[in-house]
Amino acid sequence: MNQPFDTWQQRFETLRSNKFFEAFVIAIIVISALVIGAKTYEEETSRFEQWLLYLDLAITVFFLVEILIRIAAEGSLIRFFRRGWNVFDFVIVTASLIPMDDSEMVLLARLLRIFRVLRLVSMIPELQMLLSALVKSIPRMGYVVLLMFIIFYIYAAIGSFLFADVDSFLWGNISISMLTLFRIATFEDWTDILYATQEVYAWSWIYYLTFIFLTAFIFLNMMIGIVLDVMQKESAALDVLTNGEDVDETHALRNEVSEMRSQLDRMEAALSGQRADNARTDIDKNRQD
Repeated sequence: MNQPFDTWQQRFETLRSNKFFEAFVIAIIVISALVIGAKTYEEETSRFEQWLLYLDLAITVFFLVEILIRIAAEGSLIRFFRRGWNVFDFVIVTASLIPMDDSEMVLLARLLRIFRVLRLVSMIPELQMLLSALVKSIPRMGYVVLLMFIIFYIYAAIGSFLFADVDSFLWGNISISMLTLFRIATFEDWTDILYATQEVYAWSWIYYLTFIFLTAFIFLNMMIGIVLDVMQKESAALDVLTNGEDVDETHALRNEVSEMRSQLDRMEAALSGQRADNARTDIDKNRQD
């Protein structure tokens, strides 16, 4: 009863895992991104607007067919939605079905189509590993950010007390001072701020250099170290998963070979028994003759 369904499921699974099919899906995602970018040039693309609309419709239909193939390859909706990236792809494809007409939903439809570019992440395992490492790094980076905020707050308060009379626009209060310090931390014309305060306080260079040393060197390297550590763990986990899948496939093949051998042994035993029965029958007939 389930043999035709299993056959189609195997075909869809083979198609889904085909490298050319995956490359074609990635190419369609890139084309979709280019179409979205082309629509931002309204004057240049006004004459091709109808063709771009047809192309967008074709891309949407392709994504719908592709997600249906992947669901059919899994053989079960529950199994398909157990993986977070499948849920993400399903939401993106479903949201892309919002029509691109002149209704009030046209802006929402355009915004949702932009997120189709993120499907590249779900198609490429290496990008999944990078994004996963970034997300898992956020809790650990939170403590570094908290420490940075404390340093920013202390330096902003000191700067507001010392330099408010030099330039109230940059050091007028603690919130403005924190914005100024952020500008200094990103090295955006920070020397102009330094020279302005040095004309009044010659020792102010100590304030700036210590702040830059803490933020630009220590805290930045701490964040980089956290991300690299998590990326290394994620890469090791991906290697283990890949090797585990290879081991599972090897075990499955070995089990199939064992089953085939046992079936051949049973068939050989049955044939041997049948031959023995035929030989006994022939002997009995010869004796009767």
